[in-house]
Amino acid sequence: MRATGVSLGVLAALAGAVWVAQGLNLPLAPRSFMTADRTWFVIGFLTAIGGVVLAAWSWRRT
Repeated sequence: MRATGVSLGVLAALAGAVWVAQGLNLPLAPRSFMTADRTWFVIGFLTAIGGVVLAAWSWRRT
């Protein structure tokens, strides 16, 4: 279960980072309907933070 939580947390953090990049209209982000939409910046930020918290909690769990 520990590896699953860490893996899901890392994937969520990476997905959130992509959404943040798209919401901020960064040149490295792929184009989509989310581009330059600040709503996706907020959703991505919260998802990335949640992913980091999940990964850290799963890592420290015994």
